[in-house]
This record gives sequence, structure tokens and C-alpha cells, in this order.
Amino acid sequence: MNSELEQENPMNPHPYLRAYLAGIFVPTLVLPLILVGFITVRIILALPIPIERVIIFPMAVVPSIFGLWNMLYLWSHPRTHLPIGIHGAILPFLGAPIGALGASSLGMLQLGAGGITWFQACHIPYALIGVVFLAAVAGYYLVWKYIVSFANRVLGIA
Repeated sequence: MNSELEQENPMNPHPYLRAYLAGIFVPTLVLPLILVGFITVRIILALPIPIERVIIFPMAVVPSIFGLWNMLYLWSHPRTHLPIGIHGAILPFLGAPIGALGASSLGMLQLGAGGITWFQACHIPYALIGVVFLAAVAGYYLVWKYIVSFANRVLGIA
């Protein structure tokens, strides 16, 4: 049976598959660069960061989350008319608490009075976490507004 989007435009088959592909575009390009950064820091600075525990899981999950989030945008946009940049900026508000909960339950992250301790090796004060979180929200807004929306246009779903 045809979906609602396909009925509106029969020349636009599989819009959710294309939305997923447009969503995974950015993290698929960026995460290997982050991996190179982690490996460089670990080798050159000899920081005791267990790369396999820090980056491998996000490399497997983050592209799928971006793809599913873009599918949700495609489905919800006719109802909410929320701009894609704002839609993308909402994602850190969901991902950060879920990631922190998962990391703390697996023993990778300990919450303290003045900050968090990451892998019993790196203490990060809450003020720095707040600044980094705001930068992430701004970054997600820009990535979704310009790059993901461009990929959506190229794939014919925007």
C-alpha cells in the first residue's frame, strides 16, 4: 500500500529510505575523522582513553540515530512545520541524557559534586560540560540547517 507521501507525489518513491540516507550522510563522514583524532591523542599524548569503549559504540549508533531523526522530520514536518535546524538542535537534548545514563550505568562515567569523571582518568567540571553542550546544540542546528537539508534537497525529499 502506498504511503501518504507517495500518494502526494507518485514520482517520489521510498521517501523515508532517502530521508534515512540523507540523515546518515554527516555522521558517516565525520565519525572517522573523530576516530583519527582519538587515535592521534592516544598515541601522541599517551592519554589513557580506551578508544574502543569511547568511539566504537557511537560510530555504530550515531549514524542510525541521525537517519531515524531525519525520517521523523520528514514524517512530522507537514504537521508541525518545525524548521529543520530547530529539529536537529533538539537531538542533543535527547541524546546527551540518554548517553550519560548509559555511560554511567556501564561504569564509564561517574557523576560528582563538581563535575564528571570519565573512565577514572579525566575530570570535567559541569561548567565546561554546559559550554560544550551549548556549542553542540549550535553545531547540530547548523549541520541540520545547511548540510542535512542540502542532502534532503539533493535526494528530492525537501
